[in-house]
Amino acid sequence: MSPLSPKRYGFLLIDDFALLSAASAVEPLRAANLLSGRALYDMRFVSARGGWQQSSVGGAFETVTLDQAGLGFDILFVVAGGDPLAFVDPHVLGWLRRLGRGGVPLGGISGGAAILVQAGLMQARRFTIHWEHAEGLRARHPEALIERRLFVIDRDRFTCAGGMAPLDMMHALIARDHGADLARGVSEWFIHTGIRAAEEPQQTDAVAKYGLHHPALAAAVELMTSHIADPLKLDDLAQLSGLGARQLERLAQAQLGQSVMSFYRRLRLEKADQLLRRSTLPLAEVAQATGFAGPAHFSRAFSDHYGQSPRAWRRGGAATGAETPDD
Repeated sequence: MSPLSPKRYGFLLIDDFALLSAASAVEPLRAANLLSGRALYDMRFVSARGGWQQSSVGGAFETVTLDQAGLGFDILFVVAGGDPLAFVDPHVLGWLRRLGRGGVPLGGISGGAAILVQAGLMQARRFTIHWEHAEGLRARHPEALIERRLFVIDRDRFTCAGGMAPLDMMHALIARDHGADLARGVSEWFIHTGIRAAEEPQQTDAVAKYGLHHPALAAAVELMTSHIADPLKLDDLAQLSGLGARQLERLAQAQLGQSVMSFYRRLRLEKADQLLRRSTLPLAEVAQATGFAGPAHFSRAFSDHYGQSPRAWRRGGAATGAETPDD
C-alpha cells in the first residue's frame, strides 16, 4: 500500500449496536477526508447477514457479509451494544480469529471488547469497555486486563467505552496517522474542543454525583465504585483515603446519611440490579461480579434491599426482556 492509499477501517456492527457510538467513530474519519481534501480513510461496514444493519434506535448502515468483506483491514472495530456478554455466533467469532491470526489490528467500541474477549483475542492486552459491562465481564474472565478509561490503545488493540468516547479515540488515531493539526481541525469541526485524555473516567466523579464536600470521603467513594467485585474493608478505605475509620464514618453519616459499609453495600446491590436487568449472567456470576461470598449470601442481601429475591426480580419484569438463564 502506498503512503497515499487510504487506510481501510472496518466496522463490524452487532445487532442492537448503539447508533451514537458508531456515529462518534465514523464521523471523525469522514471529516478527516473532507478537511484534508483527499480520501484518508476508507470505511467499510460489515455484519453477519449483510444488508441494512439496524441500531438500537432503528437507524441503520448498509453492510456487506463477512465473506464479502474479506480480511484486508488496517483496523477492524467491533461495535456492540445490548448484552454483548450473551453474544454467541461461531461464524463471527471464527472470522474475528482469522483476522487476528492474519495480523489485522482489532478494536472494540462500547461492548465490542467483550466479543473480542470471547473470541480469545485480548490475552495479555489492556482494554476498556462500557462501564455497564465491566463487572460482568470480569466475573466471567477474571484474567481480563480491564481498565476503566475512556479508551485504551495497547499495541494492535484499540478499545473505547462507547457513547462519545470514540470521538476522543479517533482524535488520537487521526493525530497519529496525519498529525495534530488535522486532528484538532476535526475536533473543532464537531465543536468538540474539550478533547479528553484516555485515562479520564467514564462516569461522573463522586463529588458531583453525591454532592460530597470532603475530598477524603470523595476518595473513599471512588475506591468503592472501582472495587465492586473485590470489596475493600472499612480500615482499607480509611487508610487509602487518608483518614481514620471513625472520622470516615462520621463524614459518611453527615454527608451520605448512612454508614460507610451500608453505602458500599448499596452501591454493590445497585450494580447487581443493573446486571440482572441488562444481562443474562447466571445468579452465581452476578454474585461474584458484585463481591458477595456466594449466591445465598447475595440473595439474602438483595432481598433485604429490594424486597424480592434476585430470581423473582429478574423474572418479574426487571430484566430487559432477555430470557432468564439457568442459574
